[in-house]
Amino acid sequence: MKAYDSNAYRLFTFANYLILLAIGLLCVLPMFHLLAVSFSSKGPANANLVGLWPIGFTTEAYAEAFTNTKYLKSFLVTFERIALGVTINMILTFLLAYPLSKESRDFPLRSVYVWFIVFTMLFGGGLIPSYMLMKQLHLMDTIWALVLPGAVPVFNVIMLLNFFRQLPKELEESAFMDGASHMVSLIRIYVPLSMPAIATLTLFSVVGHWNSWFDGLIYMKSPDHYPLQTYLQILLEQTKNAITLDGAKQISEVAKRSLYSAQIFMAMLPILLVYPFLQKYFVKGIVLGSVKG
Repeated sequence: MKAYDSNAYRLFTFANYLILLAIGLLCVLPMFHLLAVSFSSKGPANANLVGLWPIGFTTEAYAEAFTNTKYLKSFLVTFERIALGVTINMILTFLLAYPLSKESRDFPLRSVYVWFIVFTMLFGGGLIPSYMLMKQLHLMDTIWALVLPGAVPVFNVIMLLNFFRQLPKELEESAFMDGASHMVSLIRIYVPLSMPAIATLTLFSVVGHWNSWFDGLIYMKSPDHYPLQTYLQILLEQTKNAITLDGAKQISEVAKRSLYSAQIFMAMLPILLVYPFLQKYFVKGIVLGSVKG
């Protein structure tokens, strides 16, 4: 009798499915609720009567969201941040991971550099030194204050150097025999063979920049320069204060709950649309880069 034919295995599999189903519902149901609220009229939305299906279906919230200039500007800031941030992240990650993936006989101080960058991942300077540094560099209220502090994602570097160490060394040795340099080897051999890792690390960087809101709150002075998540965070705080402080005047503000739900749902859409296309590379890249230390 095989192990997977036993009752214990079937019970274990059934329990796994139940747990995964519960976790999946916890992730998906809030999004359906948000979508339903965004398509509901203001009355049912304000009275918390909306569940998973819109009440008083209307698209006014989305029409208003597309005419909100602050919201659209925050979208543009976030796209600019992703374009600059992900490009810088990927270039620096490749330039750092490639030499660190070499053997100690080819790069004698490799271990020292690896431990140094791991140290920076575990211990940081703190919020106030980071703020003072941005101020002294005159980067406050600029897009570079959102991009440069995380220019070298150490976790991504470690994943990529592990990925590089699993590639066949014979390819690089043959290139060196033909007169190739390290830079040529990196661009012509390592990069084409690293598509799963590139897709995975790109997804990490995109999601990281897309979800960041705290740095925008600290480093941006003008609301016009807020990235999308910072704008939404401030929006939610304003809604919370409106509920707890005043009466009729705040209720008229909370009447925008459908609008806020529409804006939040629109903010989720790009990641939800991109993720399925990178899923197959994502899984392969994670597995390949997780074996060696």
